[in-house]
Amino acid sequence: MLKATAISKRVTTAAGSLSILDEVSLQVQAGESLAITGASGSGKSTLLGILAGLDVPSSGQVWLGGKELTALSEEGRAQVRSDIVGFVFQSFQLLPGLTALENVMLPLELRGTAGAKAKAEAILEQVGLSARLTHFPKQLSGGEQQRVAIARAFVSQPKILFADEPTGNLDTATGHHIIELLFELNQQQGTTLVLVTHEQRLAQHCGKQLALQAGRVLEAEEAPLAAAETSSC
Repeated sequence: MLKATAISKRVTTAAGSLSILDEVSLQVQAGESLAITGASGSGKSTLLGILAGLDVPSSGQVWLGGKELTALSEEGRAQVRSDIVGFVFQSFQLLPGLTALENVMLPLELRGTAGAKAKAEAILEQVGLSARLTHFPKQLSGGEQQRVAIARAFVSQPKILFADEPTGNLDTATGHHIIELLFELNQQQGTTLVLVTHEQRLAQHCGKQLALQAGRVLEAEEAPLAAAETSSC
């Protein structure tokens, strides 16, 4: 489903060239889950953006759903994202002028999917928000907004879901509930899941972990904690 080979990302700054990612390689099969972990500034979100086709690497190759993203134009990458990708962000990314129902309906309407309202209502009920359909984001708590975002991500039944710090803006109890919901829907739909997190309790839910430090993948002997936690998943 997802393969990256020798991904590097460099940017030019006033101080010279800065390496954000250095020769990162990974592979995720359909239905698997991968957690990308590491300290702030380790390159996690940059890697996620490249894997999802939101950004391009300075060198290396990425294949997503059998297509080489790094050989496509921005329009081509956008089409791949539209066809098979879902997203959940730390900041929710809900449209403030739309209700919870309208936010979830939006990706279906953009695709011209029949029965968008019924499908959106069904998944909002599944995430426990059937009584909040007509509420706007500002009328919802952080946990409720993230549940709307998760419903929006899963309503199109994507083949792969990318999540960037999905519990980062939530308290511990709410974050735990969101983790359970995310993996429940992931298992029900058989969606491949790739997430960025600094929380080990979230990473432990994944079948695979990839630890980054200063833009490079830590070898097993360099990351004994991550290796131990992966084996307990």
